[in-house]
Parts: sequence; structure tokens; C-alpha cells
Amino acid sequence: MSFIIEICADSVESSCNAEEAGAGRVELCSALSEGGITPSYGLISLVRKNISIDLNVIIRPRGGDFCYNDAEFSVMRNDIDNAGEAGANGIVTGILLSEGNIDIDRMSRLVEYAYPMKVTFHRAFDMCRDPMIAIDDVIATGAVRLLTSGQAKKAVEGVPLIKELITVAEENIIIMPGSGIDEFNIASIALATGAREFHLSARKSIESQMSFRRKGITMGNSAGVSEYEIRIADIERIKAAVTALKNIDN
Repeated sequence: MSFIIEICADSVESSCNAEEAGAGRVELCSALSEGGITPSYGLISLVRKNISIDLNVIIRPRGGDFCYNDAEFSVMRNDIDNAGEAGANGIVTGILLSEGNIDIDRMSRLVEYAYPMKVTFHRAFDMCRDPMIAIDDVIATGAVRLLTSGQAKKAVEGVPLIKELITVAEENIIIMPGSGIDEFNIASIALATGAREFHLSARKSIESQMSFRRKGITMGNSAGVSEYEIRIADIERIKAAVTALKNIDN
């Protein structure tokens, strides 16, 4: 089994760069500064027309926690419809109960509703109460993949739990490390955990084409990044990550 790199992208350009660099899948999001929310139908459909690799779409109605009310759950169902109609291969989502456990009932319904699209349970897992109970619960929902940092800020710090989850999961679900993975640490994380799929953004900053720049006004940017700085997936960084994994197999 070869390695698979999934690139978290928020634009057509980043998605195309991911495919050109050798990634096997794109996770499409908007508002990455919020941790990713559901992208528009227009973005999903245009990305689908421009890449041939697998396309997974995040289904997250807002930033913040992962405990959703009935209206938000309905939005998620509608967004799954849009993702499927736009040609997505899968969705990426997650729901928690208020006490910190996996919402098995509603997650199972989303998995059933999304079929034949495959479902990845995202890093809501990293906010749950007990990861060893939660992994069984995620498997019970029918999700085929779990994205996790090992309940740490960065995956490199969560290696012990990621390794344990892979052992416990066996062939029942794919464990995909993510958060802070780059071309420099991906090989060591692969060797330490036994993971075969990896989630990263591998972005670089480019300057806005705006020559006129209004000073003293921002459009709600809370991440401290200039609004005249654009972040896109870096072809060379992704290629380097792909090569680092190929060197393990060789």
C-alpha cells in the first residue's frame, strides 16, 4: 500500500497545485482561519471540473465547537446534497454531544445520507472526552477515515496516541494524522505511527495584486495576517512531502 497525501485547500488554485504536486486527495474548505467551514457550491463545482484526484468537502456550518442544534444539522444535510451534486467523492464532518462524546446517532445519519460518498470524521475527535471510547464510536457511525492530531496541538506531539489508535482500529477505519505536518516531519511521523495517509496544507504566502492599499481598516481578520497576503498550496513543498514518503518505501 502506497502513501496518500491529502491537501487542505480553500481555492481552485490550491487544489490544482495539490494535484500537480502529486497529492492523492483534496479536502476543500473555506475560512481556514476558523479551522475550515463548508465551501460554496460554486467553489466545489469549479474545483471538481479542474482536478481529477479525489475531492472531499468539509461539512461544517460554522466555526467554534462541534455541538450543533437542529437548524445547523439541517444545514449540514443540505450542504451534503450540494457537495454530492457538485461531484465530491466524500465529505469531512463531525458532531459531538455536549458532554464530549461522539454523537453516534446524528453522525450515523449523516453517513447514511452522504452515501455513496465516503465520510471522514474530522478533528472534532481531538476535542472529545475519551479517545479510546471515541474511536469505537466513530467506527460505529460508518465513517471510513479519522483525521486526528492525537489530541495534541500538532500531530508530531500526538504521535503516541495516533500510533495507539492505528493499532486499535486495525482494518476498521483509516487513521490519518493531521495538524502541523510538513515536508520536514512527515517521514518521521509515518515511521513512528505506521500511518499511510496524511493531511497537510503546505502553504506559502503570495502578495496581493492590489497596488492601492487602504490603511487602518480590516475586514474582520482575526488571525493577524495581512489582508494583502494570500495563502496558497505550494507545489514545491507538497512535492517534497511526497518525495519524503517515497523514500521510506524505497
